[in-house]
Amino acid sequence: MYRYIAALLLVPLLDSLFLVFVATQIGAPLTILIVVLTALLGMLLVRAEGRHTLRTIQQKFAQGELPTNELLDGGLLLIAGALTLTPGLVTDALGILLVFPLTRIPIRAVVRDYVVVPYVDRKTGGFATGTVYVGGFPFENEESGAAGVGPGGPGSEGFGSGGDGDVAGDLDEDAYDVEWVDEDDDEE
Repeated sequence: MYRYIAALLLVPLLDSLFLVFVATQIGAPLTILIVVLTALLGMLLVRAEGRHTLRTIQQKFAQGELPTNELLDGGLLLIAGALTLTPGLVTDALGILLVFPLTRIPIRAVVRDYVVVPYVDRKTGGFATGTVYVGGFPFENEESGAAGVGPGGPGSEGFGSGGDGDVAGDLDEDAYDVEWVDEDDDEE
């Protein structure tokens, strides 16, 4: 939590220090002109890429596909728009990096793999990515020292994988026998 707050405070500090440095080198009016021009250029690029991404999302929906990468692109473009509107050269450069597909695609992959997928796994218990436990409750036998059922453990082959089906905690055949009591016989 504190790392995020520190990062949110550090970026404007670095941006303002860089602006002061640039202003002392080329002058304040030219620095202000560069900041305004980079913000305008960034917003035009965000607008064009946003329209392209929206069209791609609509096409994917029309084909019956889920536009997961395009939705992540839309989120990154929103961040890019906020960064380019923030006065400063560092934030404008970061925003413009997020606008271009050549640099946005690797950033999207990192965000998907290290932010989105772990979050979805935590919220769905692994159902979204298919990393659910098969064959019992996970780590149910830890107290007794037996191996738990989980990824890489007994029963992790999944259905239809040709495994032998022996899962820790399975019942033997006698456990499935049921005695039926006929209520009509008891009344007579």
